[in-house]
Parts: sequence; structure tokens; C-alpha cells
Amino acid sequence: MNYLLSIDQGTTGSTSLLIDAKTFKILDKEKVDYRQIFPNPSWVEHDLEDIWSSVESSITTILKRQNIKANDILAIGITNQRETTCAYDKSGKPLHHAIVWQDRRTAEYCEKRREEYKRSCQLKTGLPLDPYFSGTKMRWLLDNSPAVKGAADTGNLCLSTIDTFLLFRLSNGRSFFTEPSNASRTMLMNLETFNWDDELIRFFGLSKSFLPEIKESFSHFGVTQGCSFLPDGIPVLSILGDQQAALFGQACVNSGDIKCTYGTGAFLLLNTGNEIIHSKTGLLTTAAFFHEGKKTYALEGAAYIAGAAVQWLRDNLQIIKSSSDVERLAGSITNLNDMAPVLFLPFFTGIGTPYWNSDAKAAILGLTRGTSDAHIALACLEGIALSVNDSVSSFKKDFDHLNDIKVDGGACANNLLMQLQSNFSQKKILRPQVIDTTAYGVALGAMVGRKELALNDLSQFWKLEKEFSPNNEPYFSVKKEFWNKTIQKFFT
Repeated sequence: MNYLLSIDQGTTGSTSLLIDAKTFKILDKEKVDYRQIFPNPSWVEHDLEDIWSSVESSITTILKRQNIKANDILAIGITNQRETTCAYDKSGKPLHHAIVWQDRRTAEYCEKRREEYKRSCQLKTGLPLDPYFSGTKMRWLLDNSPAVKGAADTGNLCLSTIDTFLLFRLSNGRSFFTEPSNASRTMLMNLETFNWDDELIRFFGLSKSFLPEIKESFSHFGVTQGCSFLPDGIPVLSILGDQQAALFGQACVNSGDIKCTYGTGAFLLLNTGNEIIHSKTGLLTTAAFFHEGKKTYALEGAAYIAGAAVQWLRDNLQIIKSSSDVERLAGSITNLNDMAPVLFLPFFTGIGTPYWNSDAKAAILGLTRGTSDAHIALACLEGIALSVNDSVSSFKKDFDHLNDIKVDGGACANNLLMQLQSNFSQKKILRPQVIDTTAYGVALGAMVGRKELALNDLSQFWKLEKEFSPNNEPYFSVKKEFWNKTIQKFFT
């Protein structure tokens, strides 16, 4: 048994990562995309069978390509898109499409109950009442899906995030567990106790019997059983939500450590140690991980759209052929003064931190007849960096000490975007050699679960690839002021 298998179940596809258990070198990875379902405007769904098939396909492909027997897998780690909500019965059969974290269908429900929630629940969860999180999605499923309601009435309902669904399927229904980094995103877990909270469950009209048991993040969650593509008996030893897995993979295990993951959206986590910090500036308070009885917390900032904005340039405006082309096109602008009036607001699914405005819409402002594709491309990258900087600015106000920002995710390969981020945030940006830190993080977590690694060992696996230092040109402070004034005028 010489290999670790990481399952990274993401928003647009499932990735399997194969890692040498002795050297911790990444040997191979395979991503399998699956369809996105849009039943109505602002609704986003996934078919759980599509997700399961993509996981199976990615694992099968990687093992075949490397000519590795599945019996040689030492342990499995799972990381996942977090707030996406699943409903299935106790045989593992899906009862409804999963409702994706991006989905906004519960916005009206949130608006009606926001003040009540703020008074009685928000300190317990660390989260605002927003369609982003799982609790309102679970309530919607019970109210609107006859199959879900029928399963609830007969005691045959499982409600969970993606991690639990995958674990349930991998174990042939024997393991129904989650852990705090995922559970904390449901609005049902008490941050003080890391347990489901009766008052929160009552607020949403749910039942604890629908929900999985919460275990520590690096635990023996169960073993594979009855899978056509894996032998029985492989232990699942690590589960983390995707952003917390990236934090862990970046060796951000000390208070003040911070990372930003650039994917479909951009998500920042700041490790606050064993201290629960209730933000005064619109950040989320969340669980980072739970290990050997020690609770570790984080502050989180979210920009709903990052890489997806570049995809919009590619697919809708068609000004680039591939996402990687945006750096060359944007980089052709050499006179930043030309960019002063052009502002790209990438709010296709609302604004996250710190405004939490689900009604906000995307826009490009300041266009003239002289505006070119290159101007729009650079404004797009600036819009991503400025959205991320809104969270960084909030971190600076809520927490005394921020270390340099470690970055990961596909879009961090864009050197221009990383330099813009450093310029707008006035922080050093550190890009590691391994940018698949989400999947890598749960592989390291699996070895922690085996008690073969300690948290202090993680830093030896983090290697710097490139550092970006801030530029103090006046342009960047002027553009930040323009950004802030525009948001204040139109969206607050």
C-alpha cells in the first residue's frame, strides 16, 4: 500500500489526485466535468448520479493510466464544494437534484426571516442568513419536493453536504458522517460545541434525524465497500470542505495564516486559532478543522465570481479562445491611465463579502468608443482582484496580524492577476509549487488521520514557486476608491 487517493469534488467537475504516500509527490490527476443544470434564472443544480459517475470515472482513469492496483491505495481523503445540498434515501438513491452553493432560490425566504435569524441564531453559526448556505436549501427541498417530504415522513431521508453523500456511497451506506468545516456551512452547527444545535434545527423546521453525525476532520470515517471501481476496506481518513482543505494544504495551521483560492469564485480563509472572531465588517466566522479535541477557527471572505468572469469573456463575449489567453490580452495595455474609467463588476450571482447583496448584477462601466477587448480583459482581472481585496480589507479591520497571502487554484497561474492582487491588497502574494492544494490538503490530512504526520510537519511540504510584491503606484489606490464608491452608490 504505497498511494494516497484524494477525491476533490468541485462545482464543475470531480478530480482525483494520486500521491506517493512516502514522498508526498503528486503522481497524476484526472478531472472529469459534469453538466450544470439551470432550471430557472438564478437556480443551479447538479445530478448526484452525474457527480458519482464523474468520481468513479476520474478514479478509474487515473489508476489505469498509472497501472496501479486499487489494492495499493493506503487511504482516501475527500474534499468538496461545501454548501451544495443533497437529499437521498437510506439506500443512497437521490431524491432530488443537489442544490448548488451558487443557487439563489431561497433569497425571498432569507429576506423574510433575516432579522429573526440575526437576533436568535447568527452568533451561534457565524453566518448571515443567505441562500449561499445549506439550511435554507434543506428547508426548500422539504417544502417543494414530494419525494423528499415523503422520505422525511417515513424516516427514510438523508440531508447532507456533498462530502457525506460521497462517503455514504463509498461505504455502501454504512458511514453517515460529516465534519465541522462542512457542518459549519449549514447554519445548523453551533460553533462553540461543533455539534448540531437544537435551536438552529428548529429555526429551519428540520430534524436532527435527517443529518449525519459530526466527527473530527482527521478521523476513521469508514471503509470502502461494494464499489465496482475500488476494493473493500480502504479507509477514508480525512474530510474537509474545499476551502479548508486548501488552507490545510497551504500549511496555514497557525493563527494569522491566510490563503486565497481562485476557482469559479475566490475564497479567502484566515486562521484565527482557537479564537472565535465575530466579524464587524461582513466576514464569515467558520470552522477551519477539528483535530485531537482542538477546535481551530477561521474568518472567511467570499467573492462568488472569479475564474467564472474569465469564462464569461471566453464563452459570452468570445474575446478570448481559452481562459489562459486573458493574461496576454490584458497585458497588452501598457498605459494604465487608459483604464481609469473602465470598471468591471463581476457580480453575476450577487456580491459576497462584505456586502452580501444577492440582488446585485454584473456590469461594465466607463465604456467609450475607444474601449477595446484588451481594456475589458484587464478590467475583468482588476474586478476579480478588487472583489478579493474587499475581503482582505475586512480581515485587516477584524484581526491584528495577517501573514503574507498564499494563493492556489487554477487562476493563480495568471501572473498578471497575482500582481494586480498584490497591488490592490498591498500584501505579498506567495504562489506555491503545488497549486492543487485542495486535493493535496486532504491527502496530507489522511496521513494526519493515520497519525503519521503532525500539524507541525505540514510546512516541510510547502515550497514557494513565485512571490509577487506590491506596487505603490497611485493608480491602484485611485481605482480602489472608484470601486468602493461605485458599490456604495449602487449596491448598498
